[in-house]
Amino acid sequence: MDPVSVPDLNLRADPVDLTAALVDIASVSRDETLIADAVEAALRAQTRGFEIARFGNNVLARTRRGAASRVILAGHLDTVPLADNVPSWRTDTSEEGDVLHGCGTVDMKSGLAVFLHLAATLDDPTHDLTLIFYDCEEIAAEFNGLGRIEREKPDWLVGDVAILGEPTGGLIEAGCQGTLRVRLAATGTRAHSARAWMGENAIHKLGGALVTLGAYVPRRVDIDGCEYREGLSAVAVAGGVAGNVVPDAAHLDVNFRYAPDRTPEQALAHVREVFAAELADGVLTAAVADSAPGALPGLAQPAAAALVEAAGGRFRAKYGWTDVARFAALGVPAVNLGPGDPSLAHRADERVPVAQIYEVTEVLRRYLRA
Repeated sequence: MDPVSVPDLNLRADPVDLTAALVDIASVSRDETLIADAVEAALRAQTRGFEIARFGNNVLARTRRGAASRVILAGHLDTVPLADNVPSWRTDTSEEGDVLHGCGTVDMKSGLAVFLHLAATLDDPTHDLTLIFYDCEEIAAEFNGLGRIEREKPDWLVGDVAILGEPTGGLIEAGCQGTLRVRLAATGTRAHSARAWMGENAIHKLGGALVTLGAYVPRRVDIDGCEYREGLSAVAVAGGVAGNVVPDAAHLDVNFRYAPDRTPEQALAHVREVFAAELADGVLTAAVADSAPGALPGLAQPAAAALVEAAGGRFRAKYGWTDVARFAALGVPAVNLGPGDPSLAHRADERVPVAQIYEVTEVLRRYLRA
């Protein structure tokens, strides 16, 4: 088989054209070699003063100019599986304006294009810069390239503020929620459903927890001017043996999305408190199925405050979990800022307004020159 040629990326080109070129390089998770090759080659050819390193399919670059502060620009190279939406295409209509379509336009090749373009065109930024382009963000956390960098090359993640190019509609989305998934399990005794009184129905034991969830009032909390809205939701339920059997086992998965002023331990304690009656009676047991901490917005930190100023003071809380939590755990204030509506991420009709790509480019250019 002939080797695949590495696409030529012009980092000094229009950032919209650069976004299209990145989208046209298919990079589904676990298949990022070609895009990593292209990004590495372009950085080596078109940037000056950067130390550049390759680590698996992670591409790293940084300056060492001795500036008083260091800004990290980070984003993932991978996308979800294609949906007949590569190569990219462009439309201009009265309803949506000038729009670029294709897999990754929102999540997050437009953000990557902004970072790469700025790395090549900013002649004298005020801050030292670190660029982190990593693989496998869209799949299980154990494969996440940023996590691998954290474990094996942590010196690359040292900085005063980190900006993740996740889609935010061009607004700063600060911090992120924590997430906790707890499995509430019930046991019973099997019996023929014709003689149900001889058994103990495990599914029925979940009823009290569902009533509790229906009456739950989630908390809202303001942190650094960002309002985080919590949520406690049933996300899965399972049980049953056959159509004529009283089931002896059932479980209910509950997901708690919590504000970043709670630790994972405090979040678990809250969930246990909500279901205290069911747990105390022994009707249910609780086990943690998945957990990831949130990230405080950190907007009071000087480097982050300057970014908010460059963005015209526009910011909001991030709903959902992103890799900003990894930086926050390292003591680095982190925000999400990228073109594209996050609700369009992963969709077959994924698309980004061209104007947002230019807008985010200019916000970051102002910030990095300030």
